[in-house]
This record gives sequence, C-alpha cells and structure tokens, in this order.
Amino acid sequence: MKLKTNDFQKKMILIVDDIPNNLKVLFDILNNSGFKVSIAKSGESALQKAQETLPDLILLDVMMPGIDGFETCRRLKNNQKTKDIPVIFMTALSESVEKVKGLHLGAVDYITKPIEHEEVLARINVHLELRRMQLKLVQEEKMSSLGQLVAGIAHEINNPVSFISGNLIYAQKYIENLLKLLQLYENYTPDTIQEIQEFSQFIELNFLKEDLPKLLSSMMVGSNRIQEIVLSLRIFSRLDEAEIKKVDLHIGIDSTLMILHSRLRATQERPAIELIKEYGELIPIECYAGQINQVFMNLLSNAVDAIDEKINNVRLPKIEKAGVDKLTCLPTQFPTPNSILPKSKIEFTPQIKIRTELTKDQKFRLIQIIDNGIGISREVQQRIFEQFFTTKDVGKGTGLGLAIAHQIIVEKHRGTLEVKSVSGHGSQFIITIPIYRIED
Repeated sequence: MKLKTNDFQKKMILIVDDIPNNLKVLFDILNNSGFKVSIAKSGESALQKAQETLPDLILLDVMMPGIDGFETCRRLKNNQKTKDIPVIFMTALSESVEKVKGLHLGAVDYITKPIEHEEVLARINVHLELRRMQLKLVQEEKMSSLGQLVAGIAHEINNPVSFISGNLIYAQKYIENLLKLLQLYENYTPDTIQEIQEFSQFIELNFLKEDLPKLLSSMMVGSNRIQEIVLSLRIFSRLDEAEIKKVDLHIGIDSTLMILHSRLRATQERPAIELIKEYGELIPIECYAGQINQVFMNLLSNAVDAIDEKINNVRLPKIEKAGVDKLTCLPTQFPTPNSILPKSKIEFTPQIKIRTELTKDQKFRLIQIIDNGIGISREVQQRIFEQFFTTKDVGKGTGLGLAIAHQIIVEKHRGTLEVKSVSGHGSQFIITIPIYRIED
C-alpha cells in the first residue's frame, strides 16, 4: 500500500525509537511511500526535533531510556507549538491500561510491534486524512465566522453613516442659504446695533463664514470615506455570493487594501508602505469571491508583517545574492552578516507590489504579491503551506493562514500558489487561477 501524497509538499513523519533496526524498517517503509522522514533516538532528541521541524505526525516508541514515550508525549502536548501534532505510540505492550494511559496523554493511536507494513501506512493515512479534514473544517468555520462578522459590522455601520451622510447634504444646503441670508442683511443694513456688532466679533463671524463651509466639506469627505470602507467590507465578505460567479479580482484586491489601509500607513518605526499596483487586462473570472478575498487578505497581511519584521530586525541577515532590483530596496554592497546597525541608520523604503496579468493562452489569471520584507529561508519555504506550520511566536500565528490559502487556490479553484524568496530580499507569492471554473 502506498499512500498518495502531494508532490508539492510531502508529509513529514518523525520516528522516535532507540533501536536501530526498528528505525531502519520504519524509515524504509515511509521513505518508499513518498514521505519525508526524520529520526530521533531518544525522547529528549524527539522534543527538540519536533520543536524545530514541526512534523505532520510522530511515531513514538513507549519504552526508551531517559524519558519514556509517555513523558515525551506529555511534554509534546504541553508545548503550544507541538500540541496539535498527532502522536501514534509504538509498543509491544498489550495491557489495556498502558494504552489508556497513552490516549489520556493525547496520543491518537497505537501500533503494535513487530511492525506490520500495511498497518503502519493504513494508520498514518487515517490520521493524516483526519488532520486534513480538521483543516478543512477550520477553514469553513473561519470563512463563515469571518464573513458573518464582517457583514454584520458593515451593516451596523452602514445604517448610521447613511443617516449622517444623507443629512449632511441638507445641512450643507441649509447653511449655504443661511450664510446667503446673512450676507443680504449685511448688504442692506450696514449700520447694525452695537450688541450685534459685539457678538459678531465675539464669535469671529468673518472666520465662521469662511470656515463653516470647509468644515461641512471635510465632514462630507469623512462620511464618504466611511461609506467606501463599508462597501469594501461587504465586497470582502461576499456573504451573499457563496457560489461560483464571475467577479473582477481587482475589486477584491482593492477592497482588501481598503481594509488594510491603517496597517499601510506610517508608524513610529517606519514610513508608510509604498503600494505599487500594476493591473493587467480586465477579465472577470469564475471563482468563490469571498474565499479568494481571504487569500488576498492573508498574503497582504503577511507582506506587511514581513516588512515590519525587517524594520525591527537590527541584525542584518546574511545576503545570498547582490544586485537586486529596486523593489528590494537593499544596497548592492552589504555589511558583514554579523554587523549591527542602529535602526535609524538603515535606509529602507517599504514597498508592496501587486501585479496582475493574463497568461499567453488567455486561460489563466496571474496575481503576484511582492514585498521587500525580511524574506523566507529555503527551509521554511519547503513547509510554508503545511497546515499548523508557523514561524511566528505563540499566540501570533496558528499556522493555518497559508495552508488555507493554498487549499482555496489549489483544491477549490484548481490553480497554483507558489512562493519565491531569498532571505533578506523580500518575497513573491504567485497565484494562478483559471479564468473559467475547472470542474472536478
């Protein structure tokens, strides 16, 4: 039995056993079935490797020197980074109390020694599929909750802002008429009463007549801005468009950028992020609009995060290549890898470029999102679309964003999602989506 794996991202299995022969047998079985395999010969080594590589599944021997499999499992489940990795115990023990103990500690299954080829692959297959379904459920729940939340906020904001905007039109007209009437009084009654003159000076009437129309105009601009944001929220959520339909991807990108506007502005740490839009020929495509917008949100948010991380990283990373283009905003000659520069000394213009175009055969739309942030190492690029894999600190990333984006583009739309990056040079995410829906 050979498990069907995705050529783009093979699943990684961590084998933990102190007996070399067991390791060799399992390594051969899994390697020949298309898995990436990592090996640990002790519980301590397993904890370190699991933390560093975040495997998709762990095969864990119960009886080992040092900390045994039960203690290793307990520590894995107490670690925020490794707690969601499925653990399958391997044991020659048959007592049910031992199996119950392992399940209580968080293991998902047991494999009995001596190892049976078919049984190992079957159990791994089941638990990897369960984990894949977990991701799918998380995605669907997240999409539903996000869409409902965004649509609800847009609705709640839309009602009062529509009331304000509608009344501002009349307020502006009324005030124009009142100012015109005041001007007529001043023209035909130049000799006013002393009390009126004093009050006019007190309220700075001349300034008021000049500033009040400007004030109303700025209020109208603010009201229109809120309405634009509300419209962007409604476009982004696409709650009423759950089915496939033709949409303009540029509208989805622009609505996402509107929502992210506050994150693109200048901060105390960096100048405003320069946004470069190179939109190609306008051709609507058949897609799930709300889900595609979620992909845009994730990729653009990550681009901002990468730029901020580069700003905050005072130790410059080792640069692998020199002479990059303007978008990277990196000098052609670099300091030594270990040199440290104050943040104020680093000249850096943060940029995000969004480029769209059609393929030569006019069958696919290409979307490229390019940033000049911190970049992604080769090791991380190999696993970046794996579910639950994240390089962010605990509480700042779930490891689901890019995995969900990959699933939306590849599985739901039969497209492709690729990443190109050199550490320190920024990153480029390339989306390819068919113009017309490719049926299953």
